[in-house]
Amino acid sequence: MINSSKMPAANGKISVAPSILSADLWNLGEAVKQVETGGADWLHIDIMDGHFVPNLSFGSSVVSALNRKTDLPLDVHLMVEEPLLFIDSFAKAGADLLTVHIEAKDDIAEALELIKKAGVKTGVSIKPNTDPGLLEPLVEELDLILVMSVYPGFGGQHFLPESEEQIKRVREIIKRSGRKIWLEVDGGINPQTAPLAVQAGADALVAGSAIFKAADPVLAIKQIRQAAPEI
Repeated sequence: MINSSKMPAANGKISVAPSILSADLWNLGEAVKQVETGGADWLHIDIMDGHFVPNLSFGSSVVSALNRKTDLPLDVHLMVEEPLLFIDSFAKAGADLLTVHIEAKDDIAEALELIKKAGVKTGVSIKPNTDPGLLEPLVEELDLILVMSVYPGFGGQHFLPESEEQIKRVREIIKRSGRKIWLEVDGGINPQTAPLAVQAGADALVAGSAIFKAADPVLAIKQIRQAAPEI
């Protein structure tokens, strides 16, 4: 199956991706519609298997439902031990980008090849304590690198100060590659931390609680975007 991905190539603009992990699941459709009309660029969907992280979240049926109802690119983050078991179903469900963790058990080069064969854009994520240098052998196959600025598994955590150095190191790797690769940051992003992430090199920001727990999610998106200077 070849997807017609809505995910743009890295373009030097700051993108904001609300994470539905923090949304009101009772009213998920309305929540997504609100951030879509409010200027969100992508929709971030965290998939947790209860093994790679101590939490469970969504299945491919949620991605399929969202794909039918929103025009936002679906940025699917596989926090799973064995991504090779998940890639096909999420690609068929309509993911525009699939991000796997470099710390997963499966061969990540094989996972990226499978994602590309499905016509989906490729991403790799690293935890806060993972050496960014491990990304270098994979960089030619990547459309996005996701730096976790919290330890993955739960929403509502605080941005880790050491994340700035991680982001800077990843930005240098991207520069050396000469390729257009998104540098996405996820964890504790709000109007106060967004400038720190962008100044360190991020050009895509995932925000969950700061948007979906806000009194006005549309205003929250605007405040994050205004706080983050263009790179």
